[in-house]
Amino acid sequence: MSELIINGGRRLSGKVRIGGAKNAAVAIIPAALLGNGETVIENLPAISDVYVFADILKTLGAVIRWEGSSLHIAPNGFAAYQAPYELVKRLRASYYLWGVLLAKFGRAEVALPGGDNIGLRLVDQHLKGFRALGAEVQQEHGLVILKARELVGAPIYLDVTSVGATVNIMLAATLAHGTTVIENAAKEPHIVDLANFLNSMGARIQGAGTDTIKIRGVKELHGTSYTIIPDSIEAATYLLAGVATGGSVKVENVIPKHLEPVCAKIREVGAEVIEGEDSLEVIAPVRPQAVNIKTLPYPGFPTDAQPPFAAVLTRAEGTSVIHETVHDSRFAYAKELVRMGANIRVDGRMAIVEGVASLSGTQVKATDLRAGASLIIAGLMAEGETRLSGMEHVDRGYERAAEKLRGLGADVRRVEE
Repeated sequence: MSELIINGGRRLSGKVRIGGAKNAAVAIIPAALLGNGETVIENLPAISDVYVFADILKTLGAVIRWEGSSLHIAPNGFAAYQAPYELVKRLRASYYLWGVLLAKFGRAEVALPGGDNIGLRLVDQHLKGFRALGAEVQQEHGLVILKARELVGAPIYLDVTSVGATVNIMLAATLAHGTTVIENAAKEPHIVDLANFLNSMGARIQGAGTDTIKIRGVKELHGTSYTIIPDSIEAATYLLAGVATGGSVKVENVIPKHLEPVCAKIREVGAEVIEGEDSLEVIAPVRPQAVNIKTLPYPGFPTDAQPPFAAVLTRAEGTSVIHETVHDSRFAYAKELVRMGANIRVDGRMAIVEGVASLSGTQVKATDLRAGASLIIAGLMAEGETRLSGMEHVDRGYERAAEKLRGLGADVRRVEE
């Protein structure tokens, strides 16, 4: 357990380099098991979710080797279709093993996943997709058991646009017989990144990034070397930290297009956004203006950027309204911001934020990954000292957060309990 101690009131300024995308990494790492031969994944972020997934692959029998931010994965004929519960429960994305192991062995036994508690996130669309491909599906005492003599391509319409289900069906369909067409598929950048990775291994996937994805099954995949995309949510968080403190922050190693919905709202609060080829810079006013936000699947405003943006709005001039349409318990951070002097009222999936002149530092706790980012930004704005516990949540998605913040001029330090 550890705490982040923040002495607020400092204007952030400078440059910060963004790491690889968490959501791409946790889909691509297990997908490497589908190949015959070693795969090298580059630009992986130094976060706990990545390390946990690497440990899971090791327990399944794969040979794992790190070289800096690159991970070498050699399946080496692993034959395990059961994943260890003690690791699976620590990672939401562990359910991607369903699609991988089902495609590889025609069988998978993996517990329902762990990860952040940000509301009910059903897996019914995942299981619907597996059934359509010919798998038998059982759920027993929190364990999902999948069996198939062979997987056969099929048309699959997702009743709800789901990133997880889109990924899992893609993984399973890659080695299926025939063609699978996913309708109402998720379009997030990490879906495209996964498709590009699988294609580099010999898969035949078209349409990623649109709502219709076509997967023509192949007999086998080979190893590859692949560099994952930058993390747009990490980039958004540092840009918002700059806005919150009236600062000037430049994020490097980003794909600006992936941040368009966030940058549009940053401009609305009164900040200037300067776009480079692979960088974005914000130059912020002393105090932002209120804006309304509605989260939507990509290319809409991302739900993962909502909590850090909400922290910025606690000091905005005027009243902001936030509509959360993706997750049903995303406002758990609000009560912690209220402890710091924020004026937030939550009603179901809507939050009304009345801007205040200042926040005050106090003891707060992160309940999930993005809540942690929200409270860090609040602490950077606040007068006095903020002590943030629950840093294990932040570690799931932000590499070297304290170090990067200090590089921008923040007065932060991490203490271990």
